Amino acid sequence: MLWRAIVIMACLMFSWPGWSRAVESVVMDVRSEPTGGVRATATILFPVESAVIHRILTDYAHWPELFDVRMRMAEIREQDGKVFTDIRIDHALLPGERRLLSETRTLPTGGLLTELKGGDFKQYRRFWKLTPVDGGAYTKAEFELFVEIDSSVPDWMVALAMRQDLESHFRIMTEKALAKAQPTVRRQ
Repeated sequence: MLWRAIVIMACLMFSWPGWSRAVESVVMDVRSEPTGGVRATATILFPVESAVIHRILTDYAHWPELFDVRMRMAEIREQDGKVFTDIRIDHALLPGERRLLSETRTLPTGGLLTELKGGDFKQYRRFWKLTPVDGGAYTKAEFELFVEIDSSVPDWMVALAMRQDLESHFRIMTEKALAKAQPTVRRQ
């Protein structure tokens, strides 16, 4: 495990193109907060330009495809430059379907901020900041998520599940980004 962390850090620090394509570059911290809830932070190096990642993150109808967790979009509504979503989440950790009503907006600095508007959560805030690196060929994504679920499941257990879910989420995003960035091959 230590050798993997060293390789990932070297990729992030020196941005070696050969290495960064070969290694999934994610540095993540997930922990329960003393006041309640779970906070996750991550820095991800995606091997594509920022516009590709931004398109994936703002393709709301296809959000469920970015996760291994079962979820569905009950409603997507755009109004005044904000996107309101009603997501139904069926997670093995929690009994039944959970509802997440949220609002996502693009900040003047270019980041994407999603905040809780209702549902089965006490708190929910997700932030993405995308920065082009290596002449725009790669994207350094800074991610922060704070979640407090209206549930009796202990936060330490939510943190364990969240770590696994986010590892999978970032892997799926990388796969989708690489597929979207591939040039289309024309048949004659």
